Amino acid sequence: MTTLIKRASAEARASRPARDSRDSGETRTGLAVAAPGPKAGNRHETARPKRMRRHGATSDAATDNAYLIEAPRKPRFAPVTFSEESGVRYLHFGTEWVQGAMRLSKPDVIELEYAEQMMAWLLFLGTPKRIVQLGLGAAALTKFAYRFLRPAKVEAVELNPAVVVAARTMFALPPDDARLTVHERDAWDFVNDRANHGTVGAMQIDVYDATARGPVLDSVGFYRAVRACLTEAGVVTINLFGDHPSFVRNMKHLKAAFDGRVVALPEVHEGNRIAIAFSGPALDVPYAQLEQRAKLIEAKLGLPARKWIKGLRESTGQTGASFAI
Repeated sequence: MTTLIKRASAEARASRPARDSRDSGETRTGLAVAAPGPKAGNRHETARPKRMRRHGATSDAATDNAYLIEAPRKPRFAPVTFSEESGVRYLHFGTEWVQGAMRLSKPDVIELEYAEQMMAWLLFLGTPKRIVQLGLGAAALTKFAYRFLRPAKVEAVELNPAVVVAARTMFALPPDDARLTVHERDAWDFVNDRANHGTVGAMQIDVYDATARGPVLDSVGFYRAVRACLTEAGVVTINLFGDHPSFVRNMKHLKAAFDGRVVALPEVHEGNRIAIAFSGPALDVPYAQLEQRAKLIEAKLGLPARKWIKGLRESTGQTGASFAI
């Protein structure tokens, strides 16, 4: 694994008071959550630590009025760090786990195979009016959709302000405009906001914490809210970790929320598995039609779409002439 390169600037620029007063010890997030233990956070608060007590009796009045810190305050977010190797810049949350990547010579091209697979909804949908990414990361998917999938409105939801700053300054994410919006918001709140229900044609979910061992939002309730956001024939792709107990749990919850209409592509990158969930009417699409669509995607967008079809066959075990779900 590459050597981590800590960049304090992104965290420093994002250091400002929290927008809300929630302090329950467990924070939902678009991509990063509070790091366990004593890791440094990216918000440097000046408020008095929660657990403080007066010193015991003493003859020194100044000492009498002083406070003793019993325990350090836990940070809200893991630190945002970077590394580079062979012309590729990587995003980390203070660990060796890769949270995103960008080839410096091709900033708008998706670098990682699992991230390419997150675009597999293109096999089944034309460019929708609204594309949403939950968990900004290195902004690879957001940039790609914004650059190549016109005229869609492209949005990303990310709670950690340091991740947003890093995407802008280190990973070439353009500023917001009429087609691009980054919401600094909790992904849970976003999908439960009724204003978003029935409006998203394609949603891509990549909500991981610093340990990168499974999504931080994975309940049946969360996935039902995700489904509620989709249009009648919407599709969602979810980055899961196949070599971990969280994979079985997530697939079970996704199937409960999407009436069993879920398929997971084969594992890549030593663990990543992309699940695809469908809303709307049942599908029965001839593989020949999907192959034609895949060739168009490869020619226009440079994505390895025919590999996705091979993965669909392998994962479902379907041997007929059509993909049915």
